[in-house]
Amino acid sequence: MSETLAHISDLHLGRDAAADAAAEALRDALLAADVEAVLLTGDVTHRGRRAELATFERLFAPLAARLVVVPGNHDRLGDDAGAALMAGPRVQASRRGGLWVVRVDSTSHHNRSLLASHGTLDADDLAALDAALAAAPPRTLAVVMLHHHLLPLPEESLGEHLASLLGWPHADAVAGGGEVVDALRGRCDLVLHGHRHRAAEVAISARAGRALRVLNAGATSELGRARLVTHEAGRVVAERWLTFAAGRRAAPAAPARARAAA
Repeated sequence: MSETLAHISDLHLGRDAAADAAAEALRDALLAADVEAVLLTGDVTHRGRRAELATFERLFAPLAARLVVVPGNHDRLGDDAGAALMAGPRVQASRRGGLWVVRVDSTSHHNRSLLASHGTLDADDLAALDAALAAAPPRTLAVVMLHHHLLPLPEESLGEHLASLLGWPHADAVAGGGEVVDALRGRCDLVLHGHRHRAAEVAISARAGRALRVLNAGATSELGRARLVTHEAGRVVAERWLTFAAGRRAAPAAPARARAAA
C-alpha cells in the first residue's frame, strides 16, 4: 500500500504575523492531504525562543504523531529550542511505515551566533549515519534529513555574498558534504534539507540501480507549497506540490533545479 510524506522546512515561527499565519495554513493543508509523515528540516523557530517553540507545538499538535523534526541554526539561538526539537544522539533512525528515516543534527554550538549559520558533521556523525543506513529494513524508502545543505547552492542575500568574500563559512555547504553524498549513493533514496530559502533539487547518478535525489524544501511558509512524495515498497511512485496561502514571498514560485551531479 502506498504512503505519502510531506517535506517542509524553515517555518521561522515568531518572525512576524505572516509567518505564523502561513504555518497555520500549511498545517490545515497537510491535514486535508492526510499524509502519513511530515518531515520538517529545521529553522522551526526564528530566534530559538521557548514562546516560538510553544507556538509550533500548539499549531502542529494535530500532526504531532506524524511529525519528524531536526533542528536548524535559528533554533539554536535564544533559549535553544533546538535542544527540545531533537534530544539525544545527533543521528537517530526509525521506521515509520514504509519509511526508514535517519535524522541528522547538522547544528552545533557555533550556531548560537547568527554570524555562523553554517552546518557541520564530524567523524562520529558520519559513522553513526553509516550504521543507521546499514540497519535500513528491505523494501523501505531510506530518507536522510538534516537542516544544512551538503552540496553548494547559490548565495541568496548580500550578507551571504559579503561573508563569502571575507572567507567566512556563513553561506557554505557542510564541509565534506560532497563526499557524504557520494557515500550515500546506492544506500539512500532521498536527502532532505532546508536552510536555503529557495527550493532546489539535485539528481545524483545511480549506484547499484538505486537513484539518489537531494531535495531542498526552501522556506515552505514563504513559498506557499510543500513537496509531497508518494512511495511504495521502497520506491517513489508519484510527487506533487501541495499549495496553501503563503506568508512573505522571498523566493521564486518555481523550484530551482540544479544540474545532475556525477
